[in-house]
Amino acid sequence: MIRRNPSAPTRRCALVAVLPLLLLCAAPAFPQSVDPSDPGVAREIGDRFGPGASGPYVARNGMVSTASHQATMAALETLRAGGNAFDAAAVAQFVLNVTEPYASGIGGGAFLVLYDAETGKVRNIDGREEAPRGFHADSFRDADGKLVPFNERITGGHSVGVPGTLAAMAHLLENYGTIRLAEALEPAIRIAREGFIVTEPFARNIRSHVERLSLYPASARLFFRPDGTPLQAGDRFRNPDFADTLERIAWEGLSAFYEGEIAEDIVKTVREDTRRPGLLTLEDLANYRPVEREPVSVRYRGYDVYGMNLPSSGGITLGLMLNLLEASDFAEAPPFRADSIHRMADAQNLAFADRNRYLGDADFVDVPSQGLLDKHYAKERAELLETERALPTSAPFGVPPGAPVARADATSAPEPVSTTHFTVVDRDRNVASVTTTIEQHFGSGLVVPGRGFLLNNELTDFDAEALDEDGNPVPNAPDGERKTRRTALGDAAETEGGKRPRSSMTPTIVLRDGKPRFALGSPGGSQIIGITLNVLLNLVDHDMDVQAAINAPRAIARNGPLELEAPLFRDRELREELERRGFTVRDAQAIGSVQAIEIGEDGWLRGAADPRREGLAVGY
Repeated sequence: MIRRNPSAPTRRCALVAVLPLLLLCAAPAFPQSVDPSDPGVAREIGDRFGPGASGPYVARNGMVSTASHQATMAALETLRAGGNAFDAAAVAQFVLNVTEPYASGIGGGAFLVLYDAETGKVRNIDGREEAPRGFHADSFRDADGKLVPFNERITGGHSVGVPGTLAAMAHLLENYGTIRLAEALEPAIRIAREGFIVTEPFARNIRSHVERLSLYPASARLFFRPDGTPLQAGDRFRNPDFADTLERIAWEGLSAFYEGEIAEDIVKTVREDTRRPGLLTLEDLANYRPVEREPVSVRYRGYDVYGMNLPSSGGITLGLMLNLLEASDFAEAPPFRADSIHRMADAQNLAFADRNRYLGDADFVDVPSQGLLDKHYAKERAELLETERALPTSAPFGVPPGAPVARADATSAPEPVSTTHFTVVDRDRNVASVTTTIEQHFGSGLVVPGRGFLLNNELTDFDAEALDEDGNPVPNAPDGERKTRRTALGDAAETEGGKRPRSSMTPTIVLRDGKPRFALGSPGGSQIIGITLNVLLNLVDHDMDVQAAINAPRAIARNGPLELEAPLFRDRELREELERRGFTVRDAQAIGSVQAIEIGEDGWLRGAADPRREGLAVGY
């Protein structure tokens, strides 16, 4: 049972009906064929029409937005029973491990951005996976010294990093929650044991990874029918092994996972993989620590935008994009037209050039974080932005204050588009914005036998080369040793750990006058940063409501081709104008799955889930 917060009111408010989406006024913001207030746009850019896609869900006391109906409702019930946003976030994470096992879970990692209403402070919790001792750049090379192709690297024990999600959630509850870990696990245990009906997206994900899952009996047993065929929509998915695992953790605590029999089974699964064994040890698991870090923040047009610090590149890169756009005349350009897309795309390209050059785990490498977010640096870089010609296909990196001597351009490890994001706001206006992952869909492909959960393949997020073409160290290359967690806050700064691979996860909280106004984030690999930028600009610059901001088609650039979602790409006049300016334009599939909440100055909460995937935003 959830323990009621003694300070929480006992009266429960009735659910508030969904309000219709506010129609946009003023000059048309989209090409003629694209109107974000039209639910058809949501259908068009995704292949599902999610609940709430026609308007935000409006409530007064609390709001939850996740990619899973079961996770949303379990977290909402936690709020209604008196739990706070941080309790509900932990509940959502554990249920998502059951209902979206291919996207996140206790075998993976997480980044949490929190607003603590009591102190008025924004906090970061880093639950990123870290490298086992001895993992280095040559670990993805074969016996002949050749680099294993990326599509082969993603599967097997050699790609498994030390999981951090469970430790991060335990830290969240212990330091900011009102319920115990065992209580937070209860809904997930029940759903795992009782099961739920497989949806078409769930079944489609299994079909897309049949070959990988077939390699491992425990994985096939969990995701296939008894006759060996993949689960289909309409089947019931049960995971009693995982229910037992969570019950053991609930009974024994965190040590059951990081030091006990579960830990032994994890290590055995990784090291005895007959295809590609890994390096993970019991010592690596026991040594893991979630750490708090200083959040990244920038001011953009009167809003304070807070994000995740390194080893996630999301906060710094998003901040640099916003600084570049603020230093340009972006706000004057009509949205969703060639000038605004051009400006936004090249700001993304410049920021990605700097990201790839400088960003890595700051406990291991020196990163010019302050210089990258310096307003004067952004103004200097913004001089490269102009609307006549696009930047070169690979934009040059800059040299911010505090940067080392300029070196050759760096590349970035591919990042698959799995992962999940959820957002929670409670009655007291505590806010949790959480992005969590096992990396590739189904992670490493390895289900721990008898335990019912997948292990990540996060080590593939490291760059595969230790040195660039000039012989300089690559900031996101793995390091086989442990080092002091020097950028951690508190006692964790005195501990040692393995290097954590650079991420693009961008959980974000936006304040105005010291009070939370928006919380958002998305899955999507390295597209996440641009996805978050698109939605944030829709909210701040284009004054859209939160659902329209999510529904709107996206333009993503990562220092390469410009990716446009279908409603923009099909506008021939727009596409040809962008190509005339020098962009290589590509038709993008539905990009991301944003879960967002607006905390209105009028006291109302407006939640929205992305219709591009399954998701639900509900409040009370």
